[in-house]
Amino acid sequence: MEYLSVLWSYLLVSAPYLLLGFIVSGVINQFVPAEKLKSWLGAHKFSSIFKASAVGVPLPLCSCSVIPTAVTLKKGGASNAATSAFLISTPESGVDSISITYAMMDLPMTILRPLAAFCSAFFAGILQFFFNKEEVVLESEPEKKSCCHGKTKAKQESFSEKLKKVFTFGFGKLSDDISGWLTIGILLGALIDFVVPDNFFANMGMLENRLMILAIGIPLYICASASTPIAASLILKGLSPGSALLLLLVGPATNISNIAVLQKYIGKKGVILNIFSIVFVALLFSFLVDYLYSTYFTIHINEMLLHHTHEGMWWQVVSALILIALLVKGIFNEEIKPRLGKKEASCH
Repeated sequence: MEYLSVLWSYLLVSAPYLLLGFIVSGVINQFVPAEKLKSWLGAHKFSSIFKASAVGVPLPLCSCSVIPTAVTLKKGGASNAATSAFLISTPESGVDSISITYAMMDLPMTILRPLAAFCSAFFAGILQFFFNKEEVVLESEPEKKSCCHGKTKAKQESFSEKLKKVFTFGFGKLSDDISGWLTIGILLGALIDFVVPDNFFANMGMLENRLMILAIGIPLYICASASTPIAASLILKGLSPGSALLLLLVGPATNISNIAVLQKYIGKKGVILNIFSIVFVALLFSFLVDYLYSTYFTIHINEMLLHHTHEGMWWQVVSALILIALLVKGIFNEEIKPRLGKKEASCH
């Protein structure tokens, strides 16, 4: 029962900000379509690296869904540099992960996290620009021919249709995509808070902390939103803010399956440059963040997590119930339903 109380406090804290993040993500998705991204990032210029790094920070795409988007950009003419920058900043940060960082931690970490994501992406893009200029030639997608001659006007969507798409994406596709990992993140965060003794990491050296996180975070994958409750729990157990940021950056940006896919599009050299950039910049920021928090700031974890408060305001309770419903729906749509479909197909 005590673990359930801790878990409920995590849901109360994270749910309102996550729901807000889903809505804002839907707005961004509606007004920043893939065609606009192609036009922004398609040029083989130094400025496209900056644009790719900046555009990727707020975009609500996890590591699973950023790959097809990046491949589309690559086929549309984006350079290795712009593609790599987009591939790093997008999964490391997003409106949903920024909002849950503010909910569980504090304002400095909320600002430093997307800033670090931008810097690691920009640095990777610069390295690709100078050391991996060769472009992998891919067949472009065939143009769709219309049976009608002349230009056809795009159908203008009404405000209600656009609003519907905002919620369809935010509370549909996005929440479904991250539901599995987000559930694991919240459950694991609460479990760490419940099981791990206080100051568990206090006696462990800074270098040991960072090496452990790199060893776990590079090959494995956890989405940016799901890594946040885990990082908050680890800080409660004595992990330094800088080491926690290292987890927030490395975990979402790298994993074995995506590395294997990316080799085809940016080459082995490109993959190595990306991993080096992520690790190098994340380590720099981890030491910088520890310095800032030891000198100027004090890390503030949400009071409800500190005291395991299980009685929230009415809007927190409603938000938590909605979030639970979205997580259950997403797990059913993404994990259970496809397996049921395969079983039915195998029976016929």
